[in-house]
Amino acid sequence: MAEVIKLHGAWPSPFSCRVIWALKLKGIPYENIEEDLPYRKSPELLKYNPVHKKIPVLVHGEKPICESMIIIEYIEETWPETPLLPADPYDRAIARFWVKFADDKGPSIWMVFRTTGEEQEKFKKESLEMLKTIEEHAGTLGKKKFFGGDNIGIVDIAFGGIAHWFGVIEDVVGVKLFEAQVFPRLHAWTENFKQVPAIKDNLPDRDKLVVFFKQMRENLLASS
Repeated sequence: MAEVIKLHGAWPSPFSCRVIWALKLKGIPYENIEEDLPYRKSPELLKYNPVHKKIPVLVHGEKPICESMIIIEYIEETWPETPLLPADPYDRAIARFWVKFADDKGPSIWMVFRTTGEEQEKFKKESLEMLKTIEEHAGTLGKKKFFGGDNIGIVDIAFGGIAHWFGVIEDVVGVKLFEAQVFPRLHAWTENFKQVPAIKDNLPDRDKLVVFFKQMRENLLASS
């Protein structure tokens, strides 16, 4: 009997969606457990991730794995069919470099969302620098459909937040940073990425995201 796979996540979270996309791309059945964040955290979530108390958490049997990209590495190693990482060791190292870049630099757009005034201007600049770096240096953008070539891979998943959530944050905050004419290769990638069935069928509703993040921003600013 196969061990049960459960995913503790939250529908508006790009980090939860990363794991969902990987599971769907590999055709792995799982049970989705929706956490009511940021308001209530289930006893199971606190049990499985006592250190950070955050989603997503993948539970395989009774073994919990935390942090979205670490979860995806675990999925890749446990179910190697339909690989998300390249076979060549050098290419794998480059893919991991860009995954780390996504996790290191990606938070800048969320800080645009969480701040105002001079502090926000600083994070706008950081977000633009991140987009510029990806546009100019990342993978095979402009030559192939995805970061690693013709097939979707782990780097595409890592940058998935740019494809769907970046525009939502821009709408909520009232800024425009990701201009198609300034970042044409990256913009073309977002369109290719969102056309992959496993991605397209598992993107949160955009209008609902706008409502959710508008309310969250109001609450953040009211409490600051």
